[in-house]
Amino acid sequence: MSPFKATLNYLTGQLRQIGLFIALIALVVFFQVATGGITLKPINVSNLVIQNSYILILAVGMVMVIIAGHIDLSVGSVVAFIGAMSGVMITQWHIPWFVTIVLCLILGALVGMFQGFWIAYFEIPSFIVTLAGMLLFRGLTQITLQNQQISPFPDSFRALGSGFLPDLGGGTSVLEPLTVIIGIVAAVALVAQGIRQRVARKKYEVEDEPLTWFVLKLAFTVGLILLVAYLLAGYRGTPIVLVVLGILAVGYSAVMANTVWGRHIYALGGNANAAALSGVKTKRVSFQLFINMGVLAALAGLVFTAQLNLANPKAGDGFELDAIAAVFVGGAAITGGIGTISGAIIGGLIIGILNNGMSILGVGTEYQQLIKGLVLLAAVAFDVFNKRRAASSTK
Repeated sequence: MSPFKATLNYLTGQLRQIGLFIALIALVVFFQVATGGITLKPINVSNLVIQNSYILILAVGMVMVIIAGHIDLSVGSVVAFIGAMSGVMITQWHIPWFVTIVLCLILGALVGMFQGFWIAYFEIPSFIVTLAGMLLFRGLTQITLQNQQISPFPDSFRALGSGFLPDLGGGTSVLEPLTVIIGIVAAVALVAQGIRQRVARKKYEVEDEPLTWFVLKLAFTVGLILLVAYLLAGYRGTPIVLVVLGILAVGYSAVMANTVWGRHIYALGGNANAAALSGVKTKRVSFQLFINMGVLAALAGLVFTAQLNLANPKAGDGFELDAIAAVFVGGAAITGGIGTISGAIIGGLIIGILNNGMSILGVGTEYQQLIKGLVLLAAVAFDVFNKRRAASSTK
């Protein structure tokens, strides 16, 4: 078989993943033209990263929950509750901001333990438990804040949500040097990791990705990283929250791909009964997943509060829907067992670019909701179409 035909056959079986990249590129090009070049201006790219950071953090945890066959409707309320507690700790109890961050992450873990206990060991469906949690933690937020807003926060705390890494050029260089260095290092590391993984798959004779597609995909990803680094370096440099996101994306991708726990999560979502029979401690995995989701929801709450410089009783409204939409747009299956961290992040970026582009164009919020709903429906419909096509081809 020729390399071209092998590549074409492989791509036909990877329509979902390829469609994500095509959708992302098409959206960027469309809004770049429609907005007269505003979309890819350095300041807009920087704002896009910062303004969608908390949704992307939630999406990282949510995709793991959905892969395991669960759902979490409470994350928006947990974001608000943690934001409220951070406000009380810093402004009223006068706890140092760095201690507050640690305490809030621990509190997020306790929230996850509370919900995970009912889901894993009482076997109450996650939909019901987290729906109750959505109401419970929204109520606790209002009680904590007494329906008042808390502001301001220290600049050092606010840097978590809207700060930037130090400018090595002292503000005089055309491109901020540290961001350029980070971009180049990230690109080189990505190439090295991709080659190392391909060599390992070849060694064990499990490689099915054509070389042509591997090179093209790697070149596209490297080009995207360098483009983002270039644009960010042209404004104020690297947002601190982007570093946090990068660590989460790399760390959790490695966990899901290379650890026993990651394989157990996929097994749980693929077939819980079969996983239990094969020795997977399904209850413990579910319990741990919700602890993890609680910690990430707490982190998102801290980032959101720091970004707004405000603890608000209504914070986090609809965040759970944006996170779930990002996961499904990013290729996760509604039945569980399928999904990736990178896919969830790309899905979150697609939603974020849609929001950003439509806002620049002055599209009303009612039409924005309509369009996002259609995008989510199309993503799920495409997933169902792919499954039916794959099932029919095996008959």
